Amino acid sequence: MSTEAQESVGQSIVYVVDDDESMRTAVDMLLRSVGLRVESFASAQEFLAFDKPDVPSCLVLDVRLKGQSGLAVQEQIAAAELHLPIIFMTAYGDIAMSVKAMKAGAVDFLAKPFREQDMIDAVTSALARDEQCRGEVRSLAALRRLYAALTAREREVMAFVASGLMNKQIAAAMNLSEITVKIHRGQAMKKMESRSLADFVRKAEALGITEPGDTAVPAKIRSS
Repeated sequence: MSTEAQESVGQSIVYVVDDDESMRTAVDMLLRSVGLRVESFASAQEFLAFDKPDVPSCLVLDVRLKGQSGLAVQEQIAAAELHLPIIFMTAYGDIAMSVKAMKAGAVDFLAKPFREQDMIDAVTSALARDEQCRGEVRSLAALRRLYAALTAREREVMAFVASGLMNKQIAAAMNLSEITVKIHRGQAMKKMESRSLADFVRKAEALGITEPGDTAVPAKIRSS
C-alpha cells in the first residue's frame, strides 16, 4: 500500500464478518499487517449490534453464513441506511450471485481462495470510496446550512439564476425591478459564499436546484 493510500485510510475501520474462524482470523491478520484497524465478527447479528464510529469504513462479508446469507445481510444493511461499501467473499459463488450482489451495491466479489493483494486492494479502494462519499455528504450538509439562511425571495432568485435566466428576465418573471433582482442575487451569493456566478450555479445544482420552483431546503443529504 502506498504512503498516500495509508494516509487516506488512517482513521478507518474494516469490518469482517465470517462464521469460519480460521478464515476470519486470516483476513483480520492480513489487514492488520498493512496497518488497518479491523473489527471481526462471527455473525451478522454481532456486526449489526456493534456501535460503529463515524469514520470511513467498509465491510468484508462472507456470502454463506450460518442461518443467514450474506446477501440477506446486505439487504438489512441497506434497510438500516448503513452506507457501507461491501466486499463479498465466498468459496461457492457463481455468476448469478455476483451479479445480484453487485447490483445491490457491493463494490467487489472475491472467490476463496483469493490472493492477499486482491483483498488488500479491494479494501483500500472501498475505504477510499467511503471517505470520498463522506466528504461529499459533509460538503452538501454545509451547503444546506447556508441555503437555509436565504430568504424565500433569495431562494426564488437563486432558482431562476440556476435555470439560466438573466437579471432582466428574472425581474419580468418575478414582477420586480432589475435592480431589486440584482440586490437579491447579490445577497444570495454572499450568503452562499459564492464569489462567482459559476460557483453560485454549481452550488444550486449540488442542492438539486435547477429550475424555478426548486426552493425548498433539501430534506435528505445522503441517498446512496
